[in-house]
Parts: sequence; C-alpha cells; structure tokens
Amino acid sequence: MGGIAILIPAAGASRRMRGSDKLLMKVRGVPLLRRQALAALEAGDHVAVALPAHDHPRAEALRGLPVQIVEVPDAELGMSSSLRRAVSLLPRGLEGVMILPADMPEITAADMSQLIAAFRAVPHPTIQRATAEDGTPGHPVLFPSDCFPALQALSGDFGAKAVLTANIHRVRDFPLPGARALIDLDTPEAWQEWEAAQQAAE
Repeated sequence: MGGIAILIPAAGASRRMRGSDKLLMKVRGVPLLRRQALAALEAGDHVAVALPAHDHPRAEALRGLPVQIVEVPDAELGMSSSLRRAVSLLPRGLEGVMILPADMPEITAADMSQLIAAFRAVPHPTIQRATAEDGTPGHPVLFPSDCFPALQALSGDFGAKAVLTANIHRVRDFPLPGARALIDLDTPEAWQEWEAAQQAAE
C-alpha cells in the first residue's frame, strides 16, 4: 500500500477541562477534533482516530469523514493504550505513522505535509519531529514503519517518548513557525487565552 497514516489519539478523559470536552470545543465554528481530522485527511493517506468507544460523543464530531475509528476501552491506562491499539490496526504496508495530538489547533495540513516531505527526502528511515521555531521539541511526530513494533509495545502514560529516546540518533527536528508545535489546549484557561489571542490577531 505505502503511504503515511496520521493517528489522532482522542481517547483521553479531558479531565483538566473540569467538565467540558476540549475536543468538542469549537475552532472557527468547527469542533476541534473534526478540525484535526479534516487537516489530517488533507495531508495523509490514511487517518485513524482513537476514541474511548464507537458511540462516544466525540464520534459524532467525525460523522461523514473517511477516518478509521479505533476503540480504546482501556484508555484510562494512558496514552500508550491509544497508540498501541491504533498502530496494531493500521493498514499493512505503510511507510510510517504521524502522531497528531488532538488538542493542538494551530497545526495545519501544510505543516503535516511538510513533515511528510522531509521524511521522504531522506534515503533512510528517520523520525521527523516538529519543533517550535526556536528548536523546542513538539508535535506532531512521524515514525517510520520499523518503529511500529516498539509503538505496539508501549505502556504507561508517556506516549511515544520511549521510542523517541531509543531512536534519538535518527530523530530529525523540523521547525514550524512560531510556537504552534507546542500549543495545546487542555484547560479552560488555556482555551480562553488562546481564543483571546486569535481575536486580537484578526
């Protein structure tokens, strides 16, 4: 098959929002999760979204989109559950998978496409990691297919950090403009601050 899959882990409980679901918050009138999926569909060859269940309210935000829904009934065990289950269910023969956090509203389809182009421009498999303009490591991160077994063996709530650490010799940092590779919105205060900044910029 070939191609790059984009995986959006969206099975977390959104506890820091204190009652609201951050992934259903609106960004320019569109639920954040749907906005992330639309951008991923524009950039990738296959998009998978990890959800707590197929009938979770977040699934409604994805209605009509050609994305693969991966159910993660043990999401409370941490981010690794989403990565482990989703990677194991991806189509065979992929070149790699990009992990796109669901709560990063400033990442664009163009950003993801540039990461994919950088990945394909190197003759040997590398890990492409987005950074802020100043080089601070961020997201998304694109892993080659030879990392899939390690991603499927993850445990705990540390995401793919262990895989990055084990492969640090072949991590290639890709700077994105400003700090958008770092901006995630997981508290009401972060949302208010971000929305105010967006309004001020318009």
